[in-house]
Amino acid sequence: MSIWFGFTTAMKGAPYTVGVSFFAVIIGMILGFGLAMMRMSRIRIFRLISGIYIDIIRGTPMVVQALIFAYGVPQLLQKNGVPFRWPELLIPCMLVCGMNSAAYMAEIIRGGLQAVEKGQMEAAMSLGMTHSQAMRLVIIPQAFRIILPSLGNEFVTMIKETAVLSYAGTVEILRRAALLSAATFETFIAYIGAALAYMVFTIPLSKLILLMEKKLSGKGKKTVKAEDTSTMLDSEEIAKEMLADQTAANREGR
Repeated sequence: MSIWFGFTTAMKGAPYTVGVSFFAVIIGMILGFGLAMMRMSRIRIFRLISGIYIDIIRGTPMVVQALIFAYGVPQLLQKNGVPFRWPELLIPCMLVCGMNSAAYMAEIIRGGLQAVEKGQMEAAMSLGMTHSQAMRLVIIPQAFRIILPSLGNEFVTMIKETAVLSYAGTVEILRRAALLSAATFETFIAYIGAALAYMVFTIPLSKLILLMEKKLSGKGKKTVKAEDTSTMLDSEEIAKEMLADQTAANREGR
């Protein structure tokens, strides 16, 4: 048996891995944006709710969350007379990944929004824009350029972290490798094949995110005067570095 066979076998689980990761990041961005707004809200109860959510998600391993949602919740409901059962285990796994991603996305988005200079909001509102218009047309586009590398890294990280879903019964890349190992006792070939399968997605995605970042930076250069270019780029680079450091620190608990 060759490593190629291990690789092709692991790749059969790729649709589950990529599909779960994609929808999880979409859910994470939407829910994470809401959580970020709540964290920045002046209303204390909103800050409290978002803080509790983020602490709970970041304070527990994703594999435990997946097992609770996939098996614990249906059992609890059945004990209380509710005949509930997931039609597909892929559903709770996708929800868990999305909820988990949201906790980290919230901090990434909040950091990006706060990295935009406050004068941008004041300038936009002085031109007659409402707060929501200023956020949508001025603040969020600038924040997106700052947080793009972290968003890309979140997607790449999520692809790797879906490996824990094999414990919840999802037949993704790692589960395919584990089944091959159990059937053939070729452990090295099976798991090297899984590693190569993950690299097929993570390495090109990392390069693509880097390319997009460079293009966005190039657009930013064209929209400002020459004397302001260095200042803008320096501030953006500092903001990106600070956000990257914050994201790395947040992930120590994952």
